[in-house]
Amino acid sequence: MNPAARLAHLRPSPIRALSEGAPADAVPMGLGEPGWDLPAPAVEALAGFSGPCAYGPNAGLPELQEAVGAFHGAPAAEVLLTAGSQGALFALAQAYAGPGDGVLVPDPGFLAYPALARVAGAEPVPYALGPGFELDPDRFRAALDAAPRARMALVNHPGNPTGAGCSRAALAEVAEACARRGVLLISDEVYRDLRLGEPAPSLREVTGDGIVLGSVSKAWGAPGLRVGWALGAAPLLAPARLVHAYMVTAPARTSQLAALALVRESETVLAQAREHLRVRWEAFAGAFAQHFGHRPAPGAGGFYHWLALPPGADPMPFCLRLRDEGRVVVVPGQAFGDRGRDFVRLSYAGHPALIREGVARLAPFWSQP
Repeated sequence: MNPAARLAHLRPSPIRALSEGAPADAVPMGLGEPGWDLPAPAVEALAGFSGPCAYGPNAGLPELQEAVGAFHGAPAAEVLLTAGSQGALFALAQAYAGPGDGVLVPDPGFLAYPALARVAGAEPVPYALGPGFELDPDRFRAALDAAPRARMALVNHPGNPTGAGCSRAALAEVAEACARRGVLLISDEVYRDLRLGEPAPSLREVTGDGIVLGSVSKAWGAPGLRVGWALGAAPLLAPARLVHAYMVTAPARTSQLAALALVRESETVLAQAREHLRVRWEAFAGAFAQHFGHRPAPGAGGFYHWLALPPGADPMPFCLRLRDEGRVVVVPGQAFGDRGRDFVRLSYAGHPALIREGVARLAPFWSQP
């Protein structure tokens, strides 16, 4: 039996494929997940769990809704708890996009964005970013103007795969353009609280009309819990809340309890995460300066470095050589869109010693590609 036509363009994630085929001694600089231990509040919450493991409300545990809302300065009614922020993206796409509709996605951008648009039957509409891969209102508007059936638009800052941010003014211009067209704007901000410097602006600071995504996967160091959220006006979230309830009934109870412990202890947990990030950044930047001859600039948030390929390198064969001959796993930039073709994404989320070793293994392929 043939699958639905809307799945025709779906392919397995090249990020996973490269990692799963790697030699046992390869340095992992591909997957984007924190390499430090699950923070103590979550460990204690999981260890202390007892009694029935009930489904709980479709909307998630009220205590977690309240804690997430309090962290973001929002009422609990404006919080949709989901199975990771990707669960929120899926539910929102199903709720607001359909056959023939357009969904604006950044190029380069997180590879799930166009995939989830297609699963909803919609058409992804890539838009170009600025010279430093920042959100560029003019380029965004050009793509929006060329998509008369656009229903949704996604922005991601700090960005995956580039680590680039955006200005408050740019975010406000994009929000205004979407409001004028009646396009739902979704801002993926899962890396906003994992940073070395000041926080990036949030969509919530410039408009009340859009939706903001968050997750415990990055800054709270708990990707395996699969707990995320969407923030927005309650009527805007209602259709996605219904979709999500039929997807998973509710986020896993034990995961929600662990996430609750993390969010309630955000001041401590986030401070520790930023120190973990600082240590890893120093390991990466120091090794990069030693082996590549210059110290890179840090991103606006997250743990990615966007590195230009050597001239003339064919992206996927080059990354396979890095993996199989160099024994280090990175992700080809073309996995994130056509405009990422000349780059690779490096993750420096792992152990500092492995980060230094990974950079040392990479360097010869840039000096003699």
